[in-house]
Amino acid sequence: MRLSHDEEENNLSLSKFESMLKTNKVFFFDSEEFEDIILHYMDTGRMNLAKKALKLGLEQHPKSTGLRLVQVEMLVYEDRLDIAQKLLTELYAIEPNNEEIYIQQANIYSKRDQHEKAIDSLKIALDFTDDLADVYSMIGMEYLFMDNLEEAKQYFIKCLEEDNEDYSALYNIVYCFDFLDQNEEAIQYLEQFINKKPYSEVAWHQLGRQFYSLKNYEKSVWAFDYATLIDENFLGAYLEKAKGLEKLKQYKEAIECYNITMELDDPTSFALLRIGKCHEKLGNKDLALKFYLRTVHEDPLLDKAWIAITDFYIRQKNFQKAIYYVNKAIGIDGDNSLYWKRYAAIYQGMQFYEEAELGYRKAFEAGDIHLDTFVLWTNMLQELGEYETAIEILLQATEVFPEEYEIEYRLAGLYHLTANPKKGNFHLNNGLRLNFKNHTIIQEIFPLMWKKKTVQNIIEKYRN
Repeated sequence: MRLSHDEEENNLSLSKFESMLKTNKVFFFDSEEFEDIILHYMDTGRMNLAKKALKLGLEQHPKSTGLRLVQVEMLVYEDRLDIAQKLLTELYAIEPNNEEIYIQQANIYSKRDQHEKAIDSLKIALDFTDDLADVYSMIGMEYLFMDNLEEAKQYFIKCLEEDNEDYSALYNIVYCFDFLDQNEEAIQYLEQFINKKPYSEVAWHQLGRQFYSLKNYEKSVWAFDYATLIDENFLGAYLEKAKGLEKLKQYKEAIECYNITMELDDPTSFALLRIGKCHEKLGNKDLALKFYLRTVHEDPLLDKAWIAITDFYIRQKNFQKAIYYVNKAIGIDGDNSLYWKRYAAIYQGMQFYEEAELGYRKAFEAGDIHLDTFVLWTNMLQELGEYETAIEILLQATEVFPEEYEIEYRLAGLYHLTANPKKGNFHLNNGLRLNFKNHTIIQEIFPLMWKKKTVQNIIEKYRN
């Protein structure tokens, strides 16, 4: 790629400077060359070289305001804010109309979390700058720090109006729309932007994402399609388009898109897994399994892939293979609650309740506190006749789900099983109060309790 004249000049200055350091000869640079050299080293994180360049620059140009302002920038970067402020006050007395003074002042305020003062300073800089887009963007960022997304959005919009090639501003605008749950407004804005700049693949991609958020998958695929037509190497747009095609149940077309992403870059575990899912939906079981296995080979820690293989065999009713793969997954990551939950579900399906109970217990110990985990776990304990343990677990569950009818009905039944009808009826009343409609689960899970006259009388009371 051919470099611009400015880039060539900058590269020559850098080469000349580094050559000077190696030979200990002293070469002359004008102050602007020094500024570019210092900022280059700061941008690339080589602070030692930046400091050397600054020292030499100030020796050759002791009165350069530009170099002093770069020095302020370096001090701010290093959090030496008091020294930076002192130097900036001196520079303000010399050049009160220099935009960079107000920008660096804003940086100091921002570092001190004084974002409103930073904005005031940047608004003054707007009066002196030729680069309005850059200052608008900085004001937008300050509003973001203050969580004022509406104002931030307006300034990023101003930035993009000044420089419609500034895609970071476009991303920030869409971020604000997303955060404010303004998908419809985002679509309207992006469509207006595309009318002015129809070949902006980034805008088409962002439009596709908005349609996808609103579950308008046809429109999302249409927008992603334009993004890929403008830039045939736009990997992200192909991925998003494939996801939309999956939602539309166009699995063959989705596979084609995922394949393109793997031609553009190394295969990702995400693409391999999704191709496997698409093949399974198409009934291509052998191909689905092949891609699932490739996924775990690519990323052995991807829980979704191991679960996909396990679920694949569960659907085939091949429980031995399902157990083999879920155990393999547990061997890789024994603290993954999703693996233990699958382990439990397989053994439950095989009516091996002790192993199923172990799986749900391990899932809970690994941090799973979902309602269905508590319910399934205590179902297994009930099958094993461990009513007291099941009650203890459900009482713990009420701390997480204080008003949950499924827990109350189960506690009612378990207390009746342990010959404690008083407590059982207390929880029965709770369950009926919370959700009368589902009271028939008592008949399914606790048939003996259901037949009790006292229980039927309590139910009758709530029926009316």
